[in-house]
Amino acid sequence: MSEFNNVSVVKKANVYFGGNVSSRTIRFADGSVKTLGFMLPGEYTFNTADPEIMEIIDGDLDVLLPGSENWLTITGGQSFDVPANAKFTVNIKTATDYCCSFLK
Repeated sequence: MSEFNNVSVVKKANVYFGGNVSSRTIRFADGSVKTLGFMLPGEYTFNTADPEIMEIIDGDLDVLLPGSENWLTITGGQSFDVPANAKFTVNIKTATDYCCSFLK
């Protein structure tokens, strides 16, 4: 899906890591929430509350998922799942555009 229809957007950006990662929150009529974001090259560690699906729209990164000792390479068009109450690290190789879906 290349666009979302009939949504509300939180105007204030979510800004992390000195501005190297930013996103906007998108709310759907059914109560689901996603963020659309952009990450500049660098290494970033995130904590989750809810399970997430990280869809990489464009870019190139490695991700270290909870419980794994091996980094996975992810490129545009791919995604990865993150469990609830977890920590994961991404190593962004090229500017990366993403969509994060929060699952409940």
